[in-house]
Amino acid sequence: MEKLREELVSQDLSAKFKMEKQDFTRNRKQPFLSTLLFMINLLRKSLAVEIDSFVSHLNDRLSAGVSHFTSSAFIQNRKKINPDVFKHLTSVIIKNFYTPQNDDLKLLGGLRVLACDGSIITLPFTKELKERYGVVKNVSTLDIVQAKVSVLYDVLNELALDVDLDKSRASERDLALRHRHCWQPKDLIIYDRGYPSYEFINEHLRSGIDCLMRTRTDTSTLIKTFIASGKKSLVTLMHPCQDKSFKGKPYTRKSNIQVRLIRIDLPTGETEILITTLLDSKKYPTKIFMRLYFLRWGIETFYDELKNKLKVEHFSGYSDTTIRQDLYCAVFISNLQSVIVGGLDDELEIINESRQHDYKVNANVSYGFLKNRVLELLYQKAPLDKVFKELEELFLKHTIPIRNNRINERDTQKYRYKDKPFVTKNQKDSL
Repeated sequence: MEKLREELVSQDLSAKFKMEKQDFTRNRKQPFLSTLLFMINLLRKSLAVEIDSFVSHLNDRLSAGVSHFTSSAFIQNRKKINPDVFKHLTSVIIKNFYTPQNDDLKLLGGLRVLACDGSIITLPFTKELKERYGVVKNVSTLDIVQAKVSVLYDVLNELALDVDLDKSRASERDLALRHRHCWQPKDLIIYDRGYPSYEFINEHLRSGIDCLMRTRTDTSTLIKTFIASGKKSLVTLMHPCQDKSFKGKPYTRKSNIQVRLIRIDLPTGETEILITTLLDSKKYPTKIFMRLYFLRWGIETFYDELKNKLKVEHFSGYSDTTIRQDLYCAVFISNLQSVIVGGLDDELEIINESRQHDYKVNANVSYGFLKNRVLELLYQKAPLDKVFKELEELFLKHTIPIRNNRINERDTQKYRYKDKPFVTKNQKDSL
């Protein structure tokens, strides 16, 4: 948090992430830092209401001397800020989290376990966004604008390392490879069944990165032969698809890579086939892969928080710049929340000793508590220890039980109509 505070007030930040050289050079009521903090404060209501809350909170709680500004002034100022500023602030969190000195860092056998997946978000129906992302039709044949989000996510530490946005028809594999700059040695990346291909796995091997992914059972002769063999695990050679062009590829028609196939028999009677580059059966026995692949569920939980708790689709504007600002900012807020919650593991362990179920922080409520208080976390003159203590006490006061082995039938039909997920009665909006 101290590093973030230093970064926010640095001259380099505004110089690097303002759109034009002349932006924010005049002495205005809302300078670069004020505009940035306002966007970080989870804008989900009317801008007039948000501005009044923002100015009142900073002045009453922190005596910041912030001048009141209009909605129009903010809209003009936000156009001058590059959305990538929030990616940069996220990188500050990541850089200072993954250090040998961090006792809260969670690894699995020395591996950083990541998951990558894409999701669709619905955008405002404007001319600019229609031209940028294209128009799709739902089952009711209504034209809507949608985009595809791709996230690289640390499932053990609950941190989003990178986020990207493109057209809804963009290839998930291409989007996943855009996260390559975040890959590190001793990473294991887990993918769903939309990703397996020779070229995709080969890209990971060339970068020295291990991967694990689910594959369709009818996808190729290699998989069908493995299923017919009845084996639980097999190290074998995978060849590129012979029907595609090899022009410009880093491999030829005769190339091959070594992969390991894993058979998982689910309690439901279904069979799943996994492909992995973790070939050592002694170091990685077959029995661990069901649990290992299940860790991928963490990124599904992240998307649930992003859409239903942080309400990222409730955009605060209608331009492509605004959409990216809101999305990248929401990911930044999610990482802030994860860092704070991750520091409460010892306290939760003590609490859980006297309870029937293990408890965790209520994520939905925690985002509500971050509203306005995130300003104090990032405002350099605010007492950081006091703010942290207040948030930690609130988070620990509002915990919910972890009930394992619950099965909810997945309703896939709602996605055909592009409907919002149904909010159950026991979950109330916190933003």
